[in-house]
Amino acid sequence: MTELLSIILAAGEGTRMKSSLPKVLHPVGGMPIVGHVARAARQAGSSKIALVTGPRHAEIRERVSALDPEVVHFEQSVARGTGHAASMARELFEKAEGYIAVVYGDHPLLRGENFRAVLDRLDAGLDVAILGFEPVDPTGYGRFITDGERLLAIREHKDASDEERGIGLCNACILAFRAEVFRDLIDKIDTNNAQGEYYLTDLVNLANQAGKKVGYGLAPEVDVMGVNDRRQLARAEKLFQQIRRDELMAAGVTMRDPDSVWLSWDTEIGRDVTIFPNVVFGPGVKIEDNVEIRAFCDIEDALIGEGSSIGPFARIRGGAELGPDVHLGNFVEVKKSKIGAGTKAGHLSYLGDAEIGSKTNIGAGTITCNYDGVNKDKTIIGDNVFVGSNASLVAPVKIGDGAYTASGSVITDDVPADAVAFGRARQENKLGYAPTLKERALAKKAAKGK
Repeated sequence: MTELLSIILAAGEGTRMKSSLPKVLHPVGGMPIVGHVARAARQAGSSKIALVTGPRHAEIRERVSALDPEVVHFEQSVARGTGHAASMARELFEKAEGYIAVVYGDHPLLRGENFRAVLDRLDAGLDVAILGFEPVDPTGYGRFITDGERLLAIREHKDASDEERGIGLCNACILAFRAEVFRDLIDKIDTNNAQGEYYLTDLVNLANQAGKKVGYGLAPEVDVMGVNDRRQLARAEKLFQQIRRDELMAAGVTMRDPDSVWLSWDTEIGRDVTIFPNVVFGPGVKIEDNVEIRAFCDIEDALIGEGSSIGPFARIRGGAELGPDVHLGNFVEVKKSKIGAGTKAGHLSYLGDAEIGSKTNIGAGTITCNYDGVNKDKTIIGDNVFVGSNASLVAPVKIGDGAYTASGSVITDDVPADAVAFGRARQENKLGYAPTLKERALAKKAAKGK
C-alpha cells in the first residue's frame, strides 16, 4: 500500500456549539469527534497523522494523544483559513512520500472507506482527488465545478454565482494529493476570496492550472456529515447508534428494543447475547457469548463473562471483571471488582474494590465498605462463601473459602475458611415493653401539636 500521511484540521473554535469544550471534543458514541476522524484515517492505512489545532486547544491534543499516541501535533497560532492550517504540518509533508490526505476534524461518522474513495482514484492515475457528496440540501457547501469526471474547481458557497449554487455535487471533507503535487501547490494559495482567507479548496484550481489530473470520489451523505451545533451533534449520535446497532444485530446480537439501546464506539458484544430495553453501554465494554442484559442497566469499562445474567437496574463500571455464569440482579452495583464464575448477587448490593471467588452467594443489601474518607481498600471473598443479607464488609478484610457470615453482620476482621462469623449485637427481648414505647411516641407527637 502506498504510504499515506493524513493531516487533520481541528483549529476552529466551533462557536456555534455554545460550549466551553472545543467542538471536536464533543463525544459521539463515547469518543471525541476528532477521535473518529483519526480512527478512520488509520483504517485507511495512514502511517502518519498530523493534527493541526489552535493555541487554546491543549485539551484536544491531550485527548487525541491518549487515543493515538503517535499523532504528531501542530499549532495554527492565527486563524487564516484551511490552506494556512494545512501548511502548519510542513515538518511532515516536506518529507512525505506517496499520498497526502487533508481532512476536516468535525466528521464523526467518517470511515476508512471514505478515504479509499479518493485514494483509489490516485491509484488509478489522478494527481488530486477530492471527496464529494450529493446532499439533500446543498446550502452552505462548496460546489464542484466539473467537466465530466474532471474536477475543475471548488466554489465556496459565499463566492458562488446563482447558477453555481444550483449544482448538487458538493465538497465533503477529504482532499487527497500525490505528495509532490501537494508540496508544489500549498504555498501558491492566495486570499482572493470573500473571506480573505487561504482556502485549501483553491488547490483544485491551482492543480488544473499546473496541468495535473484532478478528479473526485463520492461518499454517502451520512458518512460525511459535519457537526457545527448541538442539533447536528444529536443527529450524528442518533445515526451512529443506528449504525452500531445494525452491525451488532447482523453479528448475532438480539435487541428487544434496538432504539433504546445505546452503545459506544468500542462496545464488543458476542453471539447470542440478548439485550433488553433501555440499556446503556459506556466505553470499554466487552460482553462474551450467551449473556443476558436485562432492562435499565448501565455498563461501562467492564468485562462480562460468557453465560452471565445482568439486571434489571444493574450498574457495572470501573474496570469490573465478571467471570462466566455470574448473576447480578436488580439494583446491584459493581465497581473495580473481579467476580468469579457462578457467583450470585441477586439484590440491592454494592461491591466495590473487591475480589470475589467462584460459586459465592452475596445476600441482599450487602455492601463492601471500601472507602474510609481518604483511602479505598480491598475486600477479598473466597470460593463457595455465603454472605448473609444486609452485611457490611469493612475493608480491608478477607473471608475465606466456604465461610458464612450471619445476616445483619458488620464484618471488620478476617473470617477463616469454613468459619461462621457473627458481627452483630445479641438479640434481647423485653417482655411487655412495647406499650410503654408506644405511649412515649404518642406523647411526643401530641407535644409537637401544641
